[in-house]
Amino acid sequence: MRHPALLRETDHELLLRLLRTPTVGPLEAGPDDGPPQLWQAQRAYAAAAGAFGMRVVHHAAPAVDSMLRDDVPTAVRVAAEEREFLAQQPSLVLRLGPELPRESTVMFNVHLDTVAGLESVGFDGSRFTGRGAVDAKGPAVALLAGVRAAATANSAIGREVAVLIQAVSGEEGGALGTYGTRPLVEAGFFGRVNVFCEPTGLRYLPRSTASMTACIAVDGEGSIDDRPDAGHNATVLLGFLAQHLAKELDSAVRDGRVCVAGLHTGDMHNRVYGRGRLLLNLSYASSAAGAALEKAVAEAVDSGVREFADRFGNTREFARTAADAAAITQLSWTKRGMPCLHNHDPWAEEILRSVGVVRWPAEEPAFTCDAIWMDGIADTFTAVLGPGCLENNNAHASGEFVDLVDLEAFAATVAELLTTFSEMGRPA
Repeated sequence: MRHPALLRETDHELLLRLLRTPTVGPLEAGPDDGPPQLWQAQRAYAAAAGAFGMRVVHHAAPAVDSMLRDDVPTAVRVAAEEREFLAQQPSLVLRLGPELPRESTVMFNVHLDTVAGLESVGFDGSRFTGRGAVDAKGPAVALLAGVRAAATANSAIGREVAVLIQAVSGEEGGALGTYGTRPLVEAGFFGRVNVFCEPTGLRYLPRSTASMTACIAVDGEGSIDDRPDAGHNATVLLGFLAQHLAKELDSAVRDGRVCVAGLHTGDMHNRVYGRGRLLLNLSYASSAAGAALEKAVAEAVDSGVREFADRFGNTREFARTAADAAAITQLSWTKRGMPCLHNHDPWAEEILRSVGVVRWPAEEPAFTCDAIWMDGIADTFTAVLGPGCLENNNAHASGEFVDLVDLEAFAATVAELLTTFSEMGRPA
């Protein structure tokens, strides 16, 4: 379906400005990434929203004490010890209309932080390029255009129906919304229907996996390359465990994914490294599945260490590593205990279907995003919905882009969703 153009020239300019504003999440920022400019990006976003009547109801960095929880990843807790970390990670809440009861409120969540990796910013008249183009600065700008269009066409929007927009930090880099979205949800900034703007190909996804991160560390003694047998070879041990875990865990997650990630021991060719670590990132679709996966990882590490000891026990260079493998290998968790989202609401889903949005296929795996923090909140429905595709639009990769036609379609969907919400009677 072809929609009238809702994004104006000023929207194009706003998106290009946001793309040029560095907002890399500090948990994954590299040496070439300067301090994140989220305050500046959010102020520009708020100014554009203010032009059609939205007002700022919250714009602040998270409180330090909100990071002192078991469900906050270790990397976040450590980073939060530095004053500047949280001070540079504000989140913004905008409201259109008065503060109305939940049943008369629609909330949209979009993140303005990005992954690392500088990308050339541009617009050729049909395609925007740059880091965050599809994930998720492009959707953020299209969201404003959709809300503006709905409010212009329907006077009930902003009077009888309130619209909230959360423009957050802390979605990327493994923070999982613990200092962005979660505090806002716990402060009550949500509605009867809640849309998390992530690339889904304009299909609505009523579920979101969570993820946990395991660290397998080897803490042994290194040695010189002339006597490799004298030390513990963490490179060989962790390399073996990486392959063993990849095989053992490949079928352990039905509704999630196993990512065998960073492995590091050292960079030199002429020494044996006795210390190193291997990281696993594992997603799951339910708390029960998460607990089962945690157990499976522990069992796979144990069996891998035993198999390594058996296989390398009689070798010349690795016998000491094999003999001490169990003693020098340790499994720990830097992130776990996150909730998962899995909700269903015939009334709310009828709104989406009536505006032409199809449901994400049940057989297709979900992915992880900040929508997990809406899990278990009564009398609400939450869906993940946005333009583009994580894979096809090169999100988190080189050459990230989003097409204007997809942003226009998302803006039209937002406008139609709000209009239909205002016209449908509330469920009993």
